[in-house]
Amino acid sequence: MPDSTRIEGPHPPSSILVTGAAGNLGREVVARLQAQGGHVRRLVRRQTPPRAGAESVVGDLTDPAVVREALAGIDAVFLIWPLLDSAPAHDVVAELTAAGPRVVYLSTTAIDDEAARQSDPIAQVHRDMEGLLHEAGLHPVVLRSDTLASNTRGWAPQLRAGDVVSGLDIARTAVVDERDVADAAVAVLLARHDRLDQGSHVLTGPEVLSRADQVAHLGAALRRPLRFQALPADLARSRMLADGRPEPLVDALIAASVRRPESNRITDHVERLTGRPAGTFAKWALDHVADFG
Repeated sequence: MPDSTRIEGPHPPSSILVTGAAGNLGREVVARLQAQGGHVRRLVRRQTPPRAGAESVVGDLTDPAVVREALAGIDAVFLIWPLLDSAPAHDVVAELTAAGPRVVYLSTTAIDDEAARQSDPIAQVHRDMEGLLHEAGLHPVVLRSDTLASNTRGWAPQLRAGDVVSGLDIARTAVVDERDVADAAVAVLLARHDRLDQGSHVLTGPEVLSRADQVAHLGAALRRPLRFQALPADLARSRMLADGRPEPLVDALIAASVRRPESNRITDHVERLTGRPAGTFAKWALDHVADFG
């Protein structure tokens, strides 16, 4: 990210499309855009309860007709790519190129720019998507996010049943509050073009955490003696498949667990974009106690 101060001034585009709008991060982006007066259109895969003040387009992001409809009259797009394969994105990129909006793409800090191939399919698809967007001449603003704190919501069923979270272990990373990522995304989406930093922004939390660390913070917030139990890859795989997760996703998660290196990188990019430092996971846990009750 270029040296800069906070992006100043919102200058709202007439209309902003948020993909993945029903997800943990997408919902936060929609709420913040609306709070700042943005005209928001949501792209969701399934019909969801309407959100006051926001339009909705229902359909699959891989369907060019749906994307064309969603992009009509749009000036900026917050793009979350939901698949492990970038091939279906070629049609999406063609529609974006034809429509010509500003594109803000959510990527991952797991990308290694020096590597010909990435450590795992999740990092690889994000690297491929960044390449497609750049090659199309869209000049995307890329937000490379670290692990989102909201991912721990997946542990809620286990915590309702007991005090042990068991699952795949992963290398430590600077876990980031999804609300901070949403604030950063909105700052870019609403920025004036002449104040916009192009390129990649690396969004991290303020401390590097293991899964055991995250469980300990949740335990402190819930006032319970929680602990994390790492499972062997084969056992974790069988459990995730039994829970109904798609096999390609399960294999990608296992590859990330086994191959992805630890990241000790902490940046101030959240603060540069939003004007305030990134929040801690401990604060996130306190704010989300009800999600685990």
